[in-house]
Amino acid sequence: MTASALDRLRVLPQYCVPQHLLSRLAGLVAESRWPLIKNTFIDFFLNQYDIDMSLAAETDPHAYATFNDFFTRALRDGVRPIATNGIASPADGAFSQLGTIEDEMIFQAKGHHYTLTQLLGGDPAAAAPFRNGEFATVYLSPKDYHRVHMPYSGTLTKMIYVPGKLFSVNTITAQQVPALFARNERVVAFFDTEIGPMAVVLVGAMIVASIETTWAGLVTPPKRRIQTFEYTGERVPVTIKTGEEMGRFKLGSTAIVLFGPGVVKWNASLGEQARVCMGEQIGTLV
Repeated sequence: MTASALDRLRVLPQYCVPQHLLSRLAGLVAESRWPLIKNTFIDFFLNQYDIDMSLAAETDPHAYATFNDFFTRALRDGVRPIATNGIASPADGAFSQLGTIEDEMIFQAKGHHYTLTQLLGGDPAAAAPFRNGEFATVYLSPKDYHRVHMPYSGTLTKMIYVPGKLFSVNTITAQQVPALFARNERVVAFFDTEIGPMAVVLVGAMIVASIETTWAGLVTPPKRRIQTFEYTGERVPVTIKTGEEMGRFKLGSTAIVLFGPGVVKWNASLGEQARVCMGEQIGTLV
């Protein structure tokens, strides 16, 4: 059996399991404050993954009130310098893909693309400013820091919650599931910036119990329908500077950054599976 066939078999069970039920149950366990439960899961996680607790603001893993608090732990001040010029990485992780959007098509993996309109919830008007622009997809593995920060300073104009599936977003699944990031549950945040529109998409995944933003708190799981929240005309605008926190995943996933055409050039040294740290410069302004 070929490697590709084995990968298809590995992914197949994800189509059959109750994705949302499993994720919500995992969320209940992850919010448990009973030491026997939360410490057991924290210790298991530490043993499974190469997690450097010396980077955390609180280095004692058992000091966190819940597993989710441990998982979304803050970093110590200064351990992630923020790029002062250009575009900063929104998260610790690895690039799933990055490059130019071909009209509406975004590259996912060999043989797989998805469209801007699909990704942004089905509204062609929301997709239009990003056609032929630039995208970067950052995958956060279980061991990574799981807060998402601003790639570039901007003022929030709109947020869209898009219901969907909860496939895993690891490399194997991205190579096997068509339009993965446009099928999974996600939160899309649109910003006005000095270089034009920017969107940051927080993509949910298997066992991801919720997605939070700094301005709205818990966003998922609400009612299972597309919801749009407008922020234009706010008396106190939601303005977030480069490197400031904008959201977090309670049990990991993927962040996708979108810019319009002709404003950003990604660093030539970056490519598929390149590791990146939050705040690291990943692109320059054109």
